[in-house]
Amino acid sequence: MADLIAIGYDDTTTAIQAMETAEGLAKDLILQPDAIAAIVRNEDGKIKTITNAHEVGAGATWGMFWGLLFGVLFFVPVFGMVLGAAFGALGGKLSKDAVSKEFQDQVRAALQPGTSALFMIVEQVTSDKAVDALSVHGGNVIKTSFSKDVEAEIQRELHGEG
Repeated sequence: MADLIAIGYDDTTTAIQAMETAEGLAKDLILQPDAIAAIVRNEDGKIKTITNAHEVGAGATWGMFWGLLFGVLFFVPVFGMVLGAAFGALGGKLSKDAVSKEFQDQVRAALQPGTSALFMIVEQVTSDKAVDALSVHGGNVIKTSFSKDVEAEIQRELHGEG
């Protein structure tokens, strides 16, 4: 099973710094670098997403996944519009049952204007190591787990495998 972890910060810069730290964890095989994203919500409430996504599998990208997830979390329809058919079944799963309502509510409450958040998808065996390594940045950790079905669907969409 995989965990979806969000770490909220009280400013607009720490999530980007933490993202750089998280990307460094990829060298130790703790995180996949593509499974990391940051969101910055400026003082006007506008959301900026930062990823290092690149094309994988048969054309789907982690960038598309993050766009879909953030669209679900923050009710931003433009994210979903750019995805097209690449994430057909996954889109329904994410919006219905993949991400708990409690997690969604906590993330929405944490990401107020003038704040930022780091998002990571990690295997449960490494999630504690990842959170420990990122503790130097502080922040409020919000965590949920994907079911095996949802995790398999993500893998199929991204890599063509279950």
